[in-house]
Amino acid sequence: MRGLRPLQRSQGRGRQDAGLTTTPRSLIAATGSYLPERVVTNDDLAAFLDTSDAWIRDRTGIGARHVAADDEVTSDLAAAASRRALEAAGVSAASLDMIVTATVTPDSPMPACAVRLQHKLGAGKVPAFDVSAACAGFLFGLTIADQFIRAGGARRVLVVGVELLSRIIDWSDRTTAVLFGDGAGAVLVERAEPGDPRGIEACRIHSDGSLAAALEIPAGGSAEPATERGLAARRNKVHMLGQDVFRAAVRGMTDVGQEVVAAAGLTLNDVDRFVPHQANLRILQALAERWAVPLERFVLVLDETGNTSSASIPIALDRGLSDGRLCRGQRVLMSALGAGVSYGGVLARL
Repeated sequence: MRGLRPLQRSQGRGRQDAGLTTTPRSLIAATGSYLPERVVTNDDLAAFLDTSDAWIRDRTGIGARHVAADDEVTSDLAAAASRRALEAAGVSAASLDMIVTATVTPDSPMPACAVRLQHKLGAGKVPAFDVSAACAGFLFGLTIADQFIRAGGARRVLVVGVELLSRIIDWSDRTTAVLFGDGAGAVLVERAEPGDPRGIEACRIHSDGSLAAALEIPAGGSAEPATERGLAARRNKVHMLGQDVFRAAVRGMTDVGQEVVAAAGLTLNDVDRFVPHQANLRILQALAERWAVPLERFVLVLDETGNTSSASIPIALDRGLSDGRLCRGQRVLMSALGAGVSYGGVLARL
């Protein structure tokens, strides 16, 4: 967990210098992450699936993933990561103006995971809501936080990416079982003080519903035929058209990354480090090739975590800041694509 000195609250929504109004800028003030204690290795999976450690590593870059304990729920993971981010910033949950939780695996379909997180943290009666954009969810939430802060509607927002994917995976399906893991990452987004060069420089988010069937959980909603409800347990698990998702991820993450950098008036050469969604090593290799960027400039954690969906980017941010792969003041590009398909990019100076 990594943080900055807590910001002091000040009055007003901006400042005027020589008659010019400066729009408030938001910054990532602190990070925190949490991974469940239990680790499932590729060899563990090979004990009951037609696979091997070499096969999984070659196709995904994943060596292990964390799986939540039976008595852990999604809001528990979110609370653990959030407490670490709050501790790193030296502030209390009572100081939050908003909580945004990105997840497709809430504790229950209703209410939002965010309100359970709010209660566990002891936060005030501030807005707390979920964002459902799967692997892109954290960047959607970060964009929402940035917009509220820029508009003057909030000064301190907690954004959490959290997934307990082991509960919605068909462990007999090699296509998905080898990919996903559980975990949570949290960031504290605050209004930057005037003159601070750090902060979020540009955000862009998109969705393409024509590809909705490429990655979905078919059951559990109003579209499920009444005759099938409760009859097909596998329809309650993740279904993925791997090649369709792969192509969409490479294309979407490439395009939105270039778009967000251009929106800031910069180029990819101005980016110090890249923190993409940790989906699959082959996707990240293709992304690096399209951007003409060495893979060594990417912060990668998927070897130890697997694909943690909306949690992957904030986990990578936190671990990168903790182990020195990321440093304060660096310009970082984040990009992700998830079910929907939804995709987004955020450029920030840490």
